[in-house]
Amino acid sequence: MIVSGTRVDGYSLLVYGRIYRSMKQIILVLLAIITVISLIVTTFTIDQVGREDQRLKSDLQYRSTLLAESLKETVEPNFINKSEDYLQNVVERFTDTERFAGLGIYDNKGKAIAISSVIPEATSAAQEVIANAMDADKANGDFAKFQDKKVYLLAVPLHDEKSVVGALMIVQNAGYIDSRLTEIWKNNLVRLLVQASLLSFAVLLLIRWIIYKPIKSLVKTLRLARSGDLKQDSKKLKNSFLFGPLVSEVTNIRRSLIEARSTAAEEARMRLEKLDSPWTSQRLKEFIKDTLKNRSIFMVSNREPYIHTKNGGKIEFYIPASGPVTALEPVMQATAGMWIAHGSGDADRLVVDSSNKIKVPPDEPKYTLKRIWLTSEEENGYYYGFSNEGLWPLCHIAHNRPTFRKEDWEQYKKVNQKFADSILSEIKDLERPIVLIQDYQLALVPRMIKAQKPSATVGLFWHIPWPNPESFSICPWKKEILDGMLGADLLGFHTQLHCNNFIETVGRELEALIDLEQFMVTRNNHISFVKPFPISIAFPNGPGQNINYKLEGEKALKNLGIKTKYIGLGIDRLDYTKGILERLKAIEIFLTKYPSYKTNFTFIQISPPSRTKIKKMREFAQEVEKEVERINSLFKMKGWKPIVFLEKYHTHEEIQKFYKLANFCLVTSLHDGMNLVAKEYAAARDDEKGVLILSQYTGASKELKDAIIVNPYNGEQTSEAIKEALEMKEPEQKKRMRDLRETIKDYNVYRWSAELLKTMVGLG
Repeated sequence: MIVSGTRVDGYSLLVYGRIYRSMKQIILVLLAIITVISLIVTTFTIDQVGREDQRLKSDLQYRSTLLAESLKETVEPNFINKSEDYLQNVVERFTDTERFAGLGIYDNKGKAIAISSVIPEATSAAQEVIANAMDADKANGDFAKFQDKKVYLLAVPLHDEKSVVGALMIVQNAGYIDSRLTEIWKNNLVRLLVQASLLSFAVLLLIRWIIYKPIKSLVKTLRLARSGDLKQDSKKLKNSFLFGPLVSEVTNIRRSLIEARSTAAEEARMRLEKLDSPWTSQRLKEFIKDTLKNRSIFMVSNREPYIHTKNGGKIEFYIPASGPVTALEPVMQATAGMWIAHGSGDADRLVVDSSNKIKVPPDEPKYTLKRIWLTSEEENGYYYGFSNEGLWPLCHIAHNRPTFRKEDWEQYKKVNQKFADSILSEIKDLERPIVLIQDYQLALVPRMIKAQKPSATVGLFWHIPWPNPESFSICPWKKEILDGMLGADLLGFHTQLHCNNFIETVGRELEALIDLEQFMVTRNNHISFVKPFPISIAFPNGPGQNINYKLEGEKALKNLGIKTKYIGLGIDRLDYTKGILERLKAIEIFLTKYPSYKTNFTFIQISPPSRTKIKKMREFAQEVEKEVERINSLFKMKGWKPIVFLEKYHTHEEIQKFYKLANFCLVTSLHDGMNLVAKEYAAARDDEKGVLILSQYTGASKELKDAIIVNPYNGEQTSEAIKEALEMKEPEQKKRMRDLRETIKDYNVYRWSAELLKTMVGLG
């Protein structure tokens, strides 16, 4: 959106959207007022015009009658004496004055004896008026048109001593009547426009000064208090005679928010040294203040946390379905730093400023998002090509052959340099900035940054698994990737196994000094520490949103046509590493072995499409759809089918209702860095019910010991786990779920980020 020649950020966009909606409401009010006024004015004008029309016509008829009677005394004797020349002179004398159009004298057969030259031969209307006057032997008048001019015709009979011998017709101009009526309409319309304009202006002023400005001030006060920016709003709120009670109440709310925030900050400071106290966003903020000492933080990733898109004439945003985004968003909100990422939305360019930056979240800005633009060639080679057809299958060892192309590698290097240049432009004047790079798409960036800015503390967190050295060795550019990664001061992985694999890979492929006790690698006089940091989620510590998830879940099931007692749930991107086909096979085995669950059990698989430009991903999605159709056709009966497949994106709120109603959640990744779905399911179950079935090949399985751990390749084992989950007694469910929740609560994303940042700060 462009406003007055300036690009607006996301928050401004939201504000403009709200102002636009408010203006629409104000305009509707004004239109309603103007409509009422218009109806009143129109009704009044119709009445005024009617009365004026009647008055003018009566006046014209009266004057015409007086004139006719006066002329009749002169014309009648001469008509009887057949003095035609005299009569014609009389007629010509009264011709074409301002309102008197002409005069005509006719015999008893309607033939003109004398007539004004401006009046043509009598029209049918005139003939009728003349005939009626002679037949009735009295004056007769009517309105008609002569030469497209409105006139009034009045005929009076002429007599001899015995009978009617002719008629005298007077023609009066009547056009002025219509002109007068038109003038009334115009004058009243002008008055209406003036009144409407003045009234609209008065209403707008009233709304602005008496309603809008006080409410805007109240909203600003609450927003600043909520975001913690209290110093900017130190002035007392101005009282309003209309909103006096509301102002008073908002002032009290603001004071309470300030006190609550101050108390929370104090409690967070007190918790810093208590290892057993829960980590919250407020505690993380206090930890950052205490630990970072105002050092700037920069998060760098390929995927951006907010994507802006066009929807008709509006610009909307959504949060992408991404594990790293889910984990890192709370961190950035707590640290108020800068997130640098690829701008992929079709409206992303419309909402950034001249530096390609935007404040996010859009509804309550807390940090800055800087977007990097890629050409389609760069995106295809760097992201879809080398990153996701090469490194992704290579690291996941998911029985899909990696594809390595020289042109993709060139684009990968080019885009990594583009990211590095953008970061360097932001940190060039900063002392000891902290740069935290995310994932396999940006493996070369650490070395690029460190080479230009040695004082920067650079971390790289690898969100996917690191394979064994034999698997990684097939990559044609393995040495370049490892060297790029070792530019970081800290390399983080989810598990110790991934750290071990990385250290072994470096030992085989590069000339470097490895210290297995400290888990550090020294290369070209630069030390890189390699440590595990199992990522987590923002565990809900307080009361959640006021949403009846049970009711919402029941509505969702009804909309999906599900009436069964038992519900199983799977939530994954349509990715071949997630074990979706293996999961479906296990459900088939389960229903075959335990037919009593037919018509009584439904498995819901929610899978948003993933990387659809990659052929293997498209083929995998088609394969999943076919497998769902095959299993459903195998077991369906009486309107029931065992699997409901939802191939679309769901918001966090929409997924929550499925988490809360599912008897079990099935996570069967064939190889996964962590898998946050497993943790989200446990965090959502505040009723301490439900069972988590978890693949042994996920990083989460190393922490979540109270899940039912399965080998996803063993369909028989997974089917038995499903039966165990559905038949597990409630006390055992609660014990397991309570322990799972305690594990996640104890090590949530705030603690993860605190430990990661504390380690980085300790390095320089």
